[in-house]
Amino acid sequence: MLLIGNDDGEIKYLKEFFLQHLLIKDLGTLKYFMGIEFSRSKHGIFMSQRKYALDILDDTGLIGVKSEKFPMEQNLKLTLTYGDLLHDTTKCRKLVGRLIYLTITRLDIVYSVRTLSQFMQEPRKTH
Repeated sequence: MLLIGNDDGEIKYLKEFFLQHLLIKDLGTLKYFMGIEFSRSKHGIFMSQRKYALDILDDTGLIGVKSEKFPMEQNLKLTLTYGDLLHDTTKCRKLVGRLIYLTITRLDIVYSVRTLSQFMQEPRKTH
């Protein structure tokens, strides 16, 4: 459970209430939660999924590849039936699922991931 707010007194009150009534542990200031890193500055809170993204790249063997300006070929027309079916659809589905979670902080890949997710019932090599 995360307690977030701009009233320090109210947060302190809630912590004390929960500590008295539930078995909880105060872990202090939020730094990392569910694959999202949090850092604070005078300008606000910064959220990053850098480690999560690097884990995806590592698992797929793509660490060190050249980056692209666009995550998907522009004007690409994907269909449900064009191309050979993938032999192992589990890896593809898992990757797209992980990419969906990555879109929390990477808005630049939302369109591409949404487009790919439409073909997960029968993923093909073209996808």
